[in-house]
Amino acid sequence: MHTPLFRSTTLLLSLALAAALPASAAGPSPFTPMLDSTVEHHHLPGIAMAVVDNGQVVFTGTRGERRAGSGEPIDADTLFKIASNSKAMTAAVLARLVDRGLLAWDDPVTKYLPQFRMHDPWVTQHMQVRDLLIHNSGLGLGAGDLMLWPEPNVFTRADIIAGLEHLKPVTSFRSGYAYDNLMYVVAGEVAAAAGGKPYDQLLREEVFIPLGMARCQAGTWSVAKVGNVAQPHAQRGSGNVVVNADTEIAPDLTSMAAGGIRCSLRDMTRWMQVLLDPTRVPGWLSEPQRRALWTAHMPMPLGERQRRWDNAHFSAYGYGWRLSDMDGQWKVAHTGTLSGMYSSLALLPDRKVGVVILINGKGEDARTVLMQAALKHYTAPEQRQTVAGYTEQLQAERTQRRTTTHALPDTTARKPAGVAATAQWQGLYRDPWLGRVRLCPENNTLRFSVDRSPTLRGTVMQLDSRWLVQWDTLGADAEPWLQVEPGTPPTLRLSAIDPDIDFSYDYQDLHFTRIGHCP
Repeated sequence: MHTPLFRSTTLLLSLALAAALPASAAGPSPFTPMLDSTVEHHHLPGIAMAVVDNGQVVFTGTRGERRAGSGEPIDADTLFKIASNSKAMTAAVLARLVDRGLLAWDDPVTKYLPQFRMHDPWVTQHMQVRDLLIHNSGLGLGAGDLMLWPEPNVFTRADIIAGLEHLKPVTSFRSGYAYDNLMYVVAGEVAAAAGGKPYDQLLREEVFIPLGMARCQAGTWSVAKVGNVAQPHAQRGSGNVVVNADTEIAPDLTSMAAGGIRCSLRDMTRWMQVLLDPTRVPGWLSEPQRRALWTAHMPMPLGERQRRWDNAHFSAYGYGWRLSDMDGQWKVAHTGTLSGMYSSLALLPDRKVGVVILINGKGEDARTVLMQAALKHYTAPEQRQTVAGYTEQLQAERTQRRTTTHALPDTTARKPAGVAATAQWQGLYRDPWLGRVRLCPENNTLRFSVDRSPTLRGTVMQLDSRWLVQWDTLGADAEPWLQVEPGTPPTLRLSAIDPDIDFSYDYQDLHFTRIGHCP
């Protein structure tokens, strides 16, 4: 329950920020055509964008609807899922606890979570709090993400911690970078243990309240009472349709510390302003901890496009942030990706410039080209291209990739797998961390379903001599091959059909062993 003092403080901060956000541009803004072109070329249901220059808000723009066809417009207070931009807020919570002496970056994780176990006992013993934030665990890209997504599922944070022991590393500890979400879930639990409060409460007390981010939500909250919430969309034909719509109550997401926070454009603008200028909220974070967040703790691969577009020379991960250079200027940034929701935030700290983009539809390319055009306005205006120009380059890259090493196989000749012909493989199977699955007949079809992840249910299809799973609600881009390996007992393997599948579908980390017969 909020105290009257908190309500008054939050109201004053919100009113101050409202005054800082221009209701309309004082004159033609270079960002308006960028935003409009992005909407036009990428057919988005809704988008919100803000630009901070020298600490001041110089542009805000919103387009589209919270729910396609509803007539409910996006505005500066509409809540979006910020996805992995949540990671920087988790890092900030930990930094605040470090400032208060409640933990240290080099403390072992087991000091706060005695039940924490990695596959290698030595790694368990030596994993420090700082390691949870910089993607150096030795696990593969997105390992274990199927315990988090797709949502909803019934995996708990305790399940995440218990499942880590069964995820085999692909490299040695601290030897390289591989993006990981599960460690941020663990980081949230470390914060809760050190702070003596649930993570969502800490997040409100350490970040949302002191920074005046009055609309941000985490934990369990009432969608109906809060209101003005953007819904995720998928493209269907030439239009957008709502997918995974909110119910009246938003649940306490297991993924919260890694990617489960929601904020408005107004909140994210405030977040940028305080990060760029600590004098706005004096004492919120000490200078040593501010430096720690933006220190290059783990080298990252530097992509060819990043070299070409940004003239970049280095790339690294801080605590919840990606660090690089862009046309000779320091860049601090992150993106966020969930099904039907995309975000992007980038800062040029030395210039006190920040850009944030929130999208409630399929927006990976849209956020990429819009952010690039917006930042080039500051880093190299003579080199900037139009949104359409950047879009054409992305499409050319994708076409080239598809025609070389990333060709997508044709699965259109699929047909339902025969129930009788597959009788010897049917049964109940179990993976050590994902749990029990069923490969069982249902209404004259062979069905595959994961007990603890209701969205991972589909019909087994046959394509020549191979099987694949056609999910009931997920798109074709998430479909896996299904392979049964004979043995006593038999085992199941899944592998991605699409070479460019989202890494969170970590099918390669699964190994199912038959444990019983179909009921």
